[in-house]
Amino acid sequence: MRLDFIRQGRIGMEAELRSRQTNAQPEKKPERVDILGVGVDRVSMDDAIRRVRGFLSGNGPRMIVTADSAGVMITRKDPELLSIVRAADLVTPDSSGILMAAKLLGTPLIERVSGIDLAQEICRLCADVGLSIFFLGAAPGVAEAAAVNLTGKFPGLRIAGTHDGFFTDDTPVVEEIRRSGAAALFVAMGIPKQEKWIAAHLGELGVLVAIGIGGSFDVFSGNVRRAPAWMRNHGLEWLHRLISNPRKISKVAHLPRFALMALRERLISRKGREG
Repeated sequence: MRLDFIRQGRIGMEAELRSRQTNAQPEKKPERVDILGVGVDRVSMDDAIRRVRGFLSGNGPRMIVTADSAGVMITRKDPELLSIVRAADLVTPDSSGILMAAKLLGTPLIERVSGIDLAQEICRLCADVGLSIFFLGAAPGVAEAAAVNLTGKFPGLRIAGTHDGFFTDDTPVVEEIRRSGAAALFVAMGIPKQEKWIAAHLGELGVLVAIGIGGSFDVFSGNVRRAPAWMRNHGLEWLHRLISNPRKISKVAHLPRFALMALRERLISRKGREG
């Protein structure tokens, strides 16, 4: 009975979303900019939320990828991940490094659309329209704590279920998500595991949209403090993460090489135009 009630509620809210968009013009896909061989969409946060609203009013399933500098470097070396990113319905620019590279390459993006900020906006949207989200990933208890804090921050937000990221058999987890009736899924397993997990099971999950959000549950739960706004605004969030958790040095180590590669691409492009 409870599962039927959840499904009926979701169907009703999806219908409401569709009715709101009946008179709207079909939204064009954003331009996808090439950043060292990896496509990133030219979107603002408002653009991204409009896209998500459209995903939630559609038939699904849709996948969102958030691309930061380290993620681009990892994607370049992983053909499977590159294929997943190319097929994603939305790829957001998730770091100041991505914005810098895009500008350097002559294809500037609008603004940073980070995974953690986008996840919060999806929570706000789902709370507004009455759709639920499933939280998957992080250490035991973290997703639950994140759910408590986010439902307090966004009145009306419904969490369809939570599950930590420590499991060996995907089948019961996929079934739990499907049976929950969730419209959206947040997966916090880190790149590339979260993207590959979503891509492998997207058609079975029953959700309308899924997004990998890395370590965001740790922040939402209160276990990890996010960088102050001034550091985020000046592109220094990576430094705060490194100071807070020196084990992230392997991820931060990608940044100098990423910057050098972007500069090299810029010089090659300039020489080609001059030649």
